[in-house]
Amino acid sequence: MTRHEVREQAFILIFESLFRDDTPDEIIEVAKENEEFLINDDVVSMFKGTIEKFSEIKEKISKYSEKRQYERIPKVNIAILSLAMYEALYTEMPVNAAISEAIIIAKDYTYDSDVSFINGILGAFSRDPENNK
Repeated sequence: MTRHEVREQAFILIFESLFRDDTPDEIIEVAKENEEFLINDDVVSMFKGTIEKFSEIKEKISKYSEKRQYERIPKVNIAILSLAMYEALYTEMPVNAAISEAIIIAKDYTYDSDVSFINGILGAFSRDPENNK
């Protein structure tokens, strides 16, 4: 499984978790039952890591979303932003690479206006010195 495929599968799990009260392990088990869904240790690690840091990430999204309150941001955008910020803050991935990967996913799963919104939030996030490793 490529790194992009891992990221995409983790994004789908994160998106799913935004609609359910299930634990991360329960969401993973349901996904494993679906034969079309690919799960490996990297997907699980990325998904669980994002969920564990979700409250901190939510604060960041809220901070950089000047024009839209967090509750008004579409869940698909929240999932993409959360994964990108998790990778930028808590893994070895450079901020610009995390943003590029997020935009690739956004182009596949959102509207053009959402891609611009996501890019704007992540751009503001990347310019803040507190987020650079």
